[in-house]
Amino acid sequence: MLLERYRKAIDDLFKKVDETQTENINKAGKLIADSVANGGCVFLSSICHSTEMDLIYRGGGPIFYKHFSYNLKVESEQRKRDNKPDLSGENERFALKMADMRPGDVLVVGSVSGRSLNIVNLAFEAVKMGINVIAFTSMEYATQVDAVHPSGKKLYEIATITLDNCAPAAEAMLDVDGIEAKFGAASGIASDYILWSITSVAVEALLEKGITPGILKSANFPGGNDYNKSVIHPNYDKYGW
Repeated sequence: MLLERYRKAIDDLFKKVDETQTENINKAGKLIADSVANGGCVFLSSICHSTEMDLIYRGGGPIFYKHFSYNLKVESEQRKRDNKPDLSGENERFALKMADMRPGDVLVVGSVSGRSLNIVNLAFEAVKMGINVIAFTSMEYATQVDAVHPSGKKLYEIATITLDNCAPAAEAMLDVDGIEAKFGAASGIASDYILWSITSVAVEALLEKGITPGILKSANFPGGNDYNKSVIHPNYDKYGW
Protein backbone atom coordinates (compact mmCIF):
# COMPACT_ATOMS: atom_id res chain seq x y z
CA MET A 1 0.00 0.00 0.00
CA LEU A 2 1.18 3.49 -0.83
CA LEU A 3 0.26 4.68 2.66
CA GLU A 4 2.58 2.14 4.26
CA ARG A 5 5.39 2.97 1.83
CA TYR A 6 4.96 6.67 2.56
CA ARG A 7 5.08 6.13 6.32
CA LYS A 8 8.20 4.00 5.95
CA ALA A 9 9.83 6.70 3.81
CA ILE A 10 9.08 9.35 6.45
CA ASP A 11 10.42 7.15 9.24
CA ASP A 12 13.62 6.63 7.24
CA LEU A 13 13.84 10.36 6.52
CA PHE A 14 13.62 11.30 10.19
CA LYS A 15 16.15 8.62 11.10
CA LYS A 16 18.60 10.05 8.55
CA VAL A 17 18.07 13.55 9.94
CA ASP A 18 18.74 12.28 13.46
CA GLU A 19 21.89 10.47 12.39
CA THR A 20 23.39 13.25 10.28
CA GLN A 21 22.07 16.61 11.49
CA THR A 22 22.14 16.51 15.29
CA GLU A 23 25.47 18.32 15.55
CA ASN A 24 24.33 21.24 13.42
CA ILE A 25 20.91 21.27 15.10
CA ASN A 26 22.70 21.85 18.40
CA LYS A 27 24.92 24.54 16.87
CA ALA A 28 21.94 26.34 15.36
CA GLY A 29 19.92 26.22 18.57
CA LYS A 30 22.80 27.60 20.63
CA LEU A 31 23.43 30.32 18.05
CA ILE A 32 19.80 31.42 18.34
CA ALA A 33 19.96 31.36 22.13
CA ASP A 34 23.15 33.45 22.16
CA SER A 35 21.61 36.00 19.83
CA VAL A 36 18.40 36.30 21.86
CA ALA A 37 20.33 36.52 25.13
CA ASN A 38 22.39 39.38 23.72
CA GLY A 39 19.39 41.38 22.54
CA GLY A 40 19.30 40.03 18.99
CA CYS A 41 16.26 39.17 16.92
CA VAL A 42 15.46 35.94 15.10
CA PHE A 43 13.77 36.25 11.71
CA LEU A 44 12.15 33.30 9.96
CA SER A 45 11.87 33.73 6.21
CA SER A 46 10.77 31.22 3.59
CA ILE A 47 11.98 27.79 4.74
CA CYS A 48 11.31 25.01 2.25
CA HIS A 49 7.64 25.57 1.51
CA SER A 50 6.50 27.69 4.47
CA THR A 51 7.78 25.59 7.34
CA GLU A 52 8.40 28.79 9.28
CA MET A 53 4.69 29.47 9.81
CA ASP A 54 4.39 26.31 11.91
CA LEU A 55 6.30 28.03 14.73
CA ILE A 56 5.09 31.62 14.66
CA TYR A 57 2.30 32.90 16.92
CA ARG A 58 0.93 29.52 17.90
CA GLY A 59 0.50 27.52 21.08
CA GLY A 60 3.81 25.99 22.12
CA GLY A 61 5.84 28.33 19.92
CA PRO A 62 8.37 30.86 21.21
CA ILE A 63 7.58 34.56 21.02
CA PHE A 64 11.13 35.39 19.93
CA TYR A 65 10.55 34.06 16.40
CA LYS A 66 9.27 36.72 13.99
CA HIS A 67 8.20 36.27 10.39
CA PHE A 68 10.13 38.09 7.66
CA SER A 69 8.97 38.49 4.07
CA TYR A 70 9.27 41.16 1.43
CA ASN A 71 7.79 41.96 -1.95
CA LEU A 72 8.76 44.77 -4.29
CA LYS A 73 6.11 44.96 -6.99
CA VAL A 74 5.97 47.61 -9.68
CA GLU A 75 2.92 47.93 -11.93
CA SER A 76 3.46 49.98 -15.06
CA GLU A 77 2.55 49.36 -18.69
CA GLN A 78 4.08 52.50 -20.16
CA ARG A 79 7.14 50.75 -21.52
CA LYS A 80 7.96 47.14 -22.12
CA ARG A 81 10.22 45.80 -19.40
CA ASP A 82 12.32 42.68 -19.52
CA ASN A 83 11.65 40.00 -16.95
CA LYS A 84 15.25 39.11 -16.32
CA PRO A 85 15.96 38.18 -12.70
CA ASP A 86 17.62 40.83 -10.55
CA LEU A 87 21.17 39.71 -9.85
CA SER A 88 22.27 42.82 -7.97
CA GLY A 89 20.88 41.97 -4.52
CA GLU A 90 19.58 45.54 -4.26
CA ASN A 91 16.04 44.47 -3.35
CA GLU A 92 17.32 42.15 -0.64
CA ARG A 93 19.62 44.81 0.84
CA PHE A 94 16.70 47.22 0.98
CA ALA A 95 14.42 44.63 2.61
CA LEU A 96 17.00 43.72 5.26
CA LYS A 97 17.55 47.37 6.13
CA MET A 98 13.83 48.12 6.27
CA ALA A 99 13.41 45.16 8.65
CA ASP A 100 16.11 46.77 10.82
CA MET A 101 18.19 43.60 10.86
CA ARG A 102 21.45 44.16 12.68
CA PRO A 103 24.79 42.39 13.13
CA GLY A 104 24.31 39.49 15.51
CA ASP A 105 20.69 38.88 14.54
CA VAL A 106 19.71 35.51 13.07
CA LEU A 107 17.96 34.99 9.74
CA VAL A 108 16.61 31.52 8.98
CA VAL A 109 16.05 30.77 5.29
CA GLY A 110 15.66 27.76 3.04
CA SER A 111 15.93 26.56 -0.53
CA VAL A 112 15.55 22.86 -1.27
CA SER A 113 17.73 23.10 -4.37
CA GLY A 114 20.06 25.60 -2.73
CA ARG A 115 20.05 27.80 -5.81
CA SER A 116 16.79 29.81 -5.64
CA LEU A 117 18.06 33.23 -6.63
CA ASN A 118 16.05 35.41 -4.24
CA ILE A 119 16.93 33.19 -1.26
CA VAL A 120 20.62 33.04 -2.15
CA ASN A 121 20.61 36.81 -2.72
CA LEU A 122 19.01 37.30 0.69
CA ALA A 123 21.53 35.09 2.48
CA PHE A 124 24.45 36.64 0.61
CA GLU A 125 23.47 40.19 1.54
CA ALA A 126 22.62 39.24 5.13
CA VAL A 127 26.03 37.68 5.74
CA LYS A 128 27.69 40.82 4.37
CA MET A 129 25.76 42.81 7.00
CA GLY A 130 27.00 40.60 9.84
CA ILE A 131 23.73 38.72 10.23
CA ASN A 132 23.95 35.03 11.12
CA VAL A 133 22.24 32.91 8.47
CA ILE A 134 20.85 29.47 9.29
CA ALA A 135 20.02 27.72 6.03
CA PHE A 136 17.86 24.71 5.18
CA THR A 137 18.60 22.82 1.98
CA SER A 138 18.86 19.35 0.47
CA MET A 139 22.54 18.62 0.01
CA GLU A 140 21.75 15.76 -2.38
CA TYR A 141 19.74 18.17 -4.52
CA ALA A 142 22.06 21.17 -4.20
CA THR A 143 25.16 19.26 -5.21
CA GLN A 144 23.53 18.14 -8.47
CA VAL A 145 22.50 21.56 -9.79
CA ASP A 146 24.41 24.62 -10.95
CA ALA A 147 24.46 27.90 -9.07
CA VAL A 148 22.70 30.88 -10.64
CA HIS A 149 23.95 33.56 -8.24
CA PRO A 150 26.70 35.82 -9.66
CA SER A 151 29.06 34.68 -6.91
CA GLY A 152 28.85 31.14 -8.24
CA LYS A 153 27.75 29.97 -4.80
CA LYS A 154 24.73 28.08 -3.56
CA LEU A 155 22.97 28.57 -0.25
CA TYR A 156 24.99 26.05 1.75
CA GLU A 157 28.21 27.76 0.67
CA ILE A 158 27.07 31.11 2.08
CA ALA A 159 25.24 30.32 5.31
CA THR A 160 26.69 30.48 8.81
CA ILE A 161 25.17 27.07 9.58
CA THR A 162 23.52 24.73 7.08
CA LEU A 163 20.93 22.08 7.89
CA ASP A 164 20.47 19.28 5.37
CA ASN A 165 16.80 18.30 5.30
CA CYS A 166 17.90 15.04 3.66
CA ALA A 167 15.35 15.34 0.86
CA PRO A 168 16.30 13.49 -2.32
CA ALA A 169 17.29 15.35 -5.46
CA ALA A 170 14.17 16.70 -7.18
CA GLU A 171 12.32 16.46 -3.85
CA ALA A 172 9.95 13.48 -4.15
CA MET A 173 10.52 10.08 -2.53
CA LEU A 174 8.40 7.29 -4.02
CA ASP A 175 7.97 5.65 -7.41
CA VAL A 176 4.34 4.77 -8.13
CA ASP A 177 3.30 2.44 -10.95
CA GLY A 178 1.42 4.31 -13.65
CA ILE A 179 2.70 7.76 -12.63
CA GLU A 180 5.72 9.26 -14.34
CA ALA A 181 6.65 11.67 -11.55
CA LYS A 182 7.70 10.49 -8.12
CA PHE A 183 5.27 11.03 -5.24
CA GLY A 184 5.68 12.51 -1.77
CA ALA A 185 7.77 15.60 -1.10
CA ALA A 186 10.31 15.29 1.70
CA SER A 187 11.65 18.76 2.38
CA GLY A 188 8.71 20.38 4.15
CA ILE A 189 8.09 17.74 6.80
CA ALA A 190 11.82 17.22 7.40
CA SER A 191 12.50 20.95 7.70
CA ASP A 192 9.61 21.29 10.13
CA TYR A 193 11.08 18.52 12.28
CA ILE A 194 14.54 20.10 12.15
CA LEU A 195 13.29 23.58 13.03
CA TRP A 196 11.34 22.35 16.05
CA SER A 197 14.44 20.38 17.08
CA ILE A 198 16.57 23.52 16.81
CA THR A 199 13.98 25.39 18.85
CA SER A 200 14.11 22.82 21.64
CA VAL A 201 17.88 23.34 21.86
CA ALA A 202 17.45 27.13 21.86
CA VAL A 203 14.84 27.07 24.63
CA GLU A 204 16.97 24.79 26.80
CA ALA A 205 20.08 26.91 26.20
CA LEU A 206 18.21 30.07 27.22
CA LEU A 207 17.00 28.40 30.41
CA GLU A 208 20.60 27.44 31.19
CA LYS A 209 21.49 31.13 30.85
CA GLY A 210 18.84 32.02 33.42
CA ILE A 211 16.45 33.34 30.78
CA THR A 212 12.88 32.03 30.63
CA PRO A 213 11.76 32.44 27.02
CA GLY A 214 8.15 33.31 26.35
CA ILE A 215 6.21 30.32 25.04
CA LEU A 216 2.77 31.14 23.72
CA LYS A 217 -0.41 29.40 24.79
CA SER A 218 -3.12 28.62 22.26
CA ALA A 219 -5.26 31.73 21.84
CA ASN A 220 -8.39 29.62 21.28
CA PHE A 221 -8.05 27.65 24.53
CA PRO A 222 -9.64 29.20 27.64
CA GLY A 223 -7.23 31.64 29.27
CA GLY A 224 -4.66 31.37 26.53
CA ASN A 225 -5.24 34.72 24.86
CA ASP A 226 -5.31 36.58 28.19
CA TYR A 227 -2.05 34.93 29.24
CA ASN A 228 -0.34 35.84 25.99
CA LYS A 229 -1.51 39.46 26.20
CA SER A 230 -0.73 39.98 29.89
CA VAL A 231 2.49 38.00 30.26
CA ILE A 232 4.17 36.93 27.03
CA HIS A 233 3.83 40.03 24.86
CA PRO A 234 4.78 42.55 27.60
CA ASN A 235 7.86 40.49 28.49
CA TYR A 236 8.90 40.33 24.85
CA ASP A 237 8.49 44.08 24.46
CA LYS A 238 10.62 44.62 27.57
CA TYR A 239 13.30 41.93 27.26
CA GLY A 240 13.13 40.56 23.71
CA TRP A 241 12.23 37.04 24.79
